Order: sequence, then structure tokens, then C-alpha cells
Amino acid sequence: MAIIASESVIPTSAVNDTIMPSMDYTILAVIIGFFSVFGIILSMNVIVVTLKHRQLRQPLKFALVNLAVADLGCATFGGLPTMATNAMGYFSLGRVGCVLEGFAVAFFAIAGLCSVAIIAVERCMVVCRPVGSVTFQTRHAVAGAVIAWVWSFLWNTPSLFGWGSYELEGVQTSCAPDWYSRNLANVSYIMCYFLLCFALPFSVIVISYTRLLFACLFHLQVTKLKMSEGGSTARAETQVACMVVVMVMAFLLIWLPYAAFALSVILDPNLYIDPVIATVPVYLAKSSTVFNPIIYIFMNRQFREHAVPFLLCGRNPWAAEPAESEEETTASSVSRSNKVQMSHHPQQLM
Repeated sequence: MAIIASESVIPTSAVNDTIMPSMDYTILAVIIGFFSVFGIILSMNVIVVTLKHRQLRQPLKFALVNLAVADLGCATFGGLPTMATNAMGYFSLGRVGCVLEGFAVAFFAIAGLCSVAIIAVERCMVVCRPVGSVTFQTRHAVAGAVIAWVWSFLWNTPSLFGWGSYELEGVQTSCAPDWYSRNLANVSYIMCYFLLCFALPFSVIVISYTRLLFACLFHLQVTKLKMSEGGSTARAETQVACMVVVMVMAFLLIWLPYAAFALSVILDPNLYIDPVIATVPVYLAKSSTVFNPIIYIFMNRQFREHAVPFLLCGRNPWAAEPAESEEETTASSVSRSNKVQMSHHPQQLM
């Protein structure tokens, strides 16, 4: 996540006001503190509610819980320390602290990104059925979760042993993999890391959600033309299409700026990027710890019925939502050529 070049971490004891005033560091501390605290609350809510209610232990829910665990780790071991260092105005954890914080953030972030890719594949399998009658089952969700953690560990651990490194990023109050160093070992690591830990899951997500989006929109058009299943079904499918659009747009908003900055640095190591500007994509990426539970969990009616009362001490503002949104989307064929079928509750598409 290192966006600008940085020297080896040297412990300091004063606000680094050469980058920006101390008040700006305080503002950043408040921002990252907000994302971290609410990210921890929402992620823990997801985990506890899923463990508490047996009916939520479905394949998709396992993938969502895996994402919540990754978000929880990222917010706890990355967000809270960054809040503290921003409040002080300098990185106070020393070289060892930089390595540990950088490893923790990268480890949980890549595991979370891979978990999002698993969710994308699951949704595509449910709606588009690209492999015919094969369905996404619990064993697939468990296998995907294991692969996500092993894959992240496999590609983040080498930096602890000399292939790659962790350095200060942005406004110099947090650490991440060093994108800037041009020595051969680091360049080879960064290229592998970017392609396999970011570009690969990112491509899976974009391809899966693009296919899912077109399937939903095309099915919606057919339904509106035929109106064979009534207006409530059309409205339900409109909600499904909107949810998919939100998923795609939010993901792109959170990750594309960071990807663009990182790729720019890889292609042009002499490129200078203002530290304050470089911090924006970093904080956007870290804000996923809040957005992920909201988008991937609370837009799901079945989960919302249990999670919201647990979070709000028994109150549920959505308890009286119209019955039309609860109806099933009955089985229907989008086209004979691609055989897109949708035989699930509209909320199951999220």
C-alpha cells in the first residue's frame, strides 16, 4: 500500500509537520477511527449473529462471515494503530512495529479481497449457472475461505524474510508493502504481489459481477415485457438489479483509486505523488471494513432481520417493509441460449 517513496522507518518523537499541520493529522485520526470502530462493531455483529442463528449458516453466509473476519482483523490491527499514530502526528511504533502493522493490514486486506472474489463467484454460479447444474455448497464456501487465507499468507509472508519489505506510506503514519524500491528482489516480489494478490481477484470480481449485472438487467427487461408473473416480481427484480449495481460501484469506488496509484508507482518509480493526495486511496481502501458489512450483509433481508435488532437492542426500522419485497422470484428463463435462471428470493441475490 506504499504510495510514495519512503526511507527506512526511524522512530521520531515529534509531529511530522513538514507534510501537513498537526490539526490535519487529528482529522485523519478521527476519520480512520470512525471507520475502524464502526468496522469492528459491524463485523463482530455479523460473526455473532451468524453463529447465534442456525438458519443463517448457509454457503453464502460462510463466505460473508469470512469477509467479516478479515474486515475485523484489518480494522483492529491496522485501523486502530493508524488512528493512534495519526493522533500523535508521527509513526511511533518503530521498525518492528512497522513490519508487524504492515504485514497484518496486508494479510487481512488480501484475505478480504479474496473473500469478495469468492462471494462474486458464488453469486454468479447461483444466478447465471455457468457450469450447468453445479451449485455452490457449504464445502465450496469452506474451501474458498481456506484458499483465501492460505493465499494471503503465502504472498505476504515473504516480506518478513527479505523478499519484499514494509515501509511507511502516505503521510507517514502507517506501513504497508513497499511499492517503490527498485532493487531486483523487491521489484520481482511487487510484480508477483500486484498481479496475484490484487489484479487476479479484482478480475474475478469484475467479470463475475459484470455477468451477473447483465443477467439481472436482461431478465428484468424480459419480465417487464411479458409481465407474466405480475408487477410485484418486476419490482423485486428491480431491487435485485439495483443491489448488484451498488455492489459493483462501491467496490470500484473503494479499490480502483488505490489500484491506479499502485500501478502508476510500479510503472514509473520516479513519479512524485503528494503525500496527502496519496493518502486518499489508502483510506478509501481501509473504509471497506465499514462498507463491506453494509453492502454484502445488511442489504440481505434474511440476515437483516436478525442483525439489525441485535445491533439496535431489539429495534428494527425495516420490520414493516412492504410484503412485495419479500416475495419469491419464481423460476424463469432469461433466454434459451444462456439459460439464466432465477429461482430464489430476491434477497438471496445479495
